[in-house]
Amino acid sequence: MSKPLTVSIPHKLGRDEAKRRVAEGVGQARSHLAAVASSMDDHWTDDRVDFRVVAMAQTVTGFIDVQDDSVTVEVQLPWALGLLANKVKDRLQSKGTLLLEKK
Repeated sequence: MSKPLTVSIPHKLGRDEAKRRVAEGVGQARSHLAAVASSMDDHWTDDRVDFRVVAMAQTVTGFIDVQDDSVTVEVQLPWALGLLANKVKDRLQSKGTLLLEKK
């Protein structure tokens, strides 16, 4: 396994609205991954969701932690996907920022 990939995304929504949007985003990700994932699990504990996705014989695990003014995403990529870590990090940063922009 490669080292964890961590992204912190600032927001001005407050914890409750940020958590609502993250939950919505997790649901959208579940829909998008349904075609390729053989297993998807997520579990909320307070303001943190832990997740595990198995797709194409690769397991990705991690968590999303919602705070008052930021959201931290940590993803543990398997070695094969670790080669794409910079692209994954950029994608998480851009999609997360879009999800948390004030509307």
